[in-house]
Amino acid sequence: MIKKVQLITLGCSKNRVDSEHLLRQVCNSGIEILPEETDISESRPDAVVLNTCGFIKDAKEESVEAILGAVEAKKMGYTSKVFVFGCLSQRYREELKQEIPEVDAFFGAFDARSVLGALGKDWNDLLNNQRFLTTPSHYAYLKISEGCDRVCSYCSIPLIRGTHTSVPIENLVEEARYLASNGVKELIVVAQDTTYYGLDLYRERKLSSLLEKLCKVDGIEWVRLLYSYPSSFPESVLDVIANNPKMCKYIDIPLQHINDRVLANMRRGIDGKATRKLVEEFRKRVPGIVLRTTMIVGHPGETDKAFDELKSFVAEAKFERMGAFTYSPEEGTWGAANLKDRISEKVKQQRYEQLMELQSGISLDYNYSRIGSTERVLIDSLMDGFFTARSMRESPEVDGEILLPSDFANGMESKNFIGTFVDVEIENADDYDLTAKFKAIN
Repeated sequence: MIKKVQLITLGCSKNRVDSEHLLRQVCNSGIEILPEETDISESRPDAVVLNTCGFIKDAKEESVEAILGAVEAKKMGYTSKVFVFGCLSQRYREELKQEIPEVDAFFGAFDARSVLGALGKDWNDLLNNQRFLTTPSHYAYLKISEGCDRVCSYCSIPLIRGTHTSVPIENLVEEARYLASNGVKELIVVAQDTTYYGLDLYRERKLSSLLEKLCKVDGIEWVRLLYSYPSSFPESVLDVIANNPKMCKYIDIPLQHINDRVLANMRRGIDGKATRKLVEEFRKRVPGIVLRTTMIVGHPGETDKAFDELKSFVAEAKFERMGAFTYSPEEGTWGAANLKDRISEKVKQQRYEQLMELQSGISLDYNYSRIGSTERVLIDSLMDGFFTARSMRESPEVDGEILLPSDFANGMESKNFIGTFVDVEIENADDYDLTAKFKAIN
């Protein structure tokens, strides 16, 4: 009989939401849930469950290494069962069965009920809109849809997750209320493409309506929007962000490039001119907005001139947050089948380093501009005498942090401040993190 389970989540925040739905069922069934970060040799679970990622090469390798680590723990007698589900096994189940036969069972990305069955328990539909949080209790990701209808040349998500399927608004509001009742103050809205939300269910984009309803949930103080798509962006969303005080003045919108030829090869459905106009519209309609984006360098068709155009665009746009990736062809995608990857790994890496060096200076200037300002922050954690906190301008896990000395607690239990809003004054900054001093409990 399985009495203790350790579930390890790999990959993105959307995977984490899937894990948390499964863990709620596990918890309800009476099985003890062991902390994810605990070493298996110490936690000694009866079963290890891995929720894997199969998006890009590095993520696949990380997932395989985690599976092999769990299998080794099983051989050492630290656990009895190893179960694998998620994106990697959705796409490569048969290959994994052959390569790692020591795993007791592989399941797909949508097989949470079967995973629970393998643990000897039955699924309870009354809990479908409930979660067992694995993030700090004051923030949670809210996945509003599954799959994607886009045809980006480099992306395997539609192959793994299928077509776009929206979660009904009433279900999401119920889930948000449940999360709020358990102490969540910040909702982080995620999906493969959040801007497509509603088209399948309601025959129109409903993201702005959904955001407004989420902002009305008692207990929720911040709502943050991630994973937007630039093509046909629903500009009514900007009105909600600009006018609703609960909306973080923040958008994550992966633009990937600016050169017309590269964007066409990427099959992004938007050109450079429209991209520039969209960024201008964000700045105009939501003053003070923080834009987070990602870029891909080394995509087939990216000449030296195209890369120079990308650098010029980044320098002009001054994104407050930006990450980058080097292109790698993913099997089964349109790009892998139709575009020859002729740019060397050395050139890709050089371009990546140049772009991130440019962004580092932009980030530093932006962070310096905040010195002396007073900001409302949410305290995330306590470590080595410092609280780590975030303002509306920082999303957890991907952005920098605001470090705050914990001595303002004045003898009170410091841990009581985790999940609390306070006002701070920004005192110093580097290109990633900031430091601040306490001003008032908000």
